[in-house]
Amino acid sequence: MALRLYRPTTPSRRHTSVDDFSALTSRRSLKHLTVTKKRQGGRNNQGKITVRHQGGGAKRFLRQIDFRQDKFDIPAKLVALEYDPNRSVRIAVVQYTDGDKRYALLTEGLGIGAMIMSSKKAIKPEVGNRMPLEFIPIGMGVHSVELAPGRGGEMVRSTGNVAQLMAIEGAYAQLKLPSGEVRLVPKECSATVGQLSGQHQRHLRLGKAGRKRHMGIRPSVRGKAMNPVDHPHGGGEGHNPIGMAAPKTPWGKPALGVKTRKPKNQSDSFIVHHRNAKKS
Repeated sequence: MALRLYRPTTPSRRHTSVDDFSALTSRRSLKHLTVTKKRQGGRNNQGKITVRHQGGGAKRFLRQIDFRQDKFDIPAKLVALEYDPNRSVRIAVVQYTDGDKRYALLTEGLGIGAMIMSSKKAIKPEVGNRMPLEFIPIGMGVHSVELAPGRGGEMVRSTGNVAQLMAIEGAYAQLKLPSGEVRLVPKECSATVGQLSGQHQRHLRLGKAGRKRHMGIRPSVRGKAMNPVDHPHGGGEGHNPIGMAAPKTPWGKPALGVKTRKPKNQSDSFIVHHRNAKKS
């Protein structure tokens, strides 16, 4: 995936970059793997806004991605590349030798005609193949990692991401995640070899507010631009600081830089090295 730039015919066009969709081979999704997506606009069952800055946007259809890839030891061929508006990474249509077609996340380096396979046993650790972590060579990059065997890929699923297999010790594998966190995962959990496609996505520039609205994101107003009744930062004449020791949310809780992780989170026992731990 690459980015396209245009001549600066307008001020917003000057600062805009868009995805290059030339690598896609299909413009229509598979009908039997597509369902409608209902939007809530950040509102609950009473119609009240519970999540701010959501609403509007272009209509989307959900592609049912096969995160489990549980057709084991059956070769599959990449027959089409598609765009999914619900995720940053491209998706591929894989066709198994028995004729079944499914959606899968596109691995970097794979194209039309590439063959992949999923197995519970040790197979060749080639890009796109999926197997338990205990059979993947130490040091290799993986993505779409399971947290429990058979549950399907839950971690490392965003565009350009890759986790590194650090070690296998006892019943667990050590993975270094894209955030820098080192985490223990049961070695029976499956992962796909390789890096996800589209590492250029982080350089994408929206260029104008309208593109945010197309994505379903509404404007947000600074707290210091509000009145005191609306936000703790509000009030005052002209440009003033927030007037307190630390920033707060509209509901008076500490914000910006405050740790929000639970002190006794259930998954703490599986984290070997936290992502924000200070280096000694």
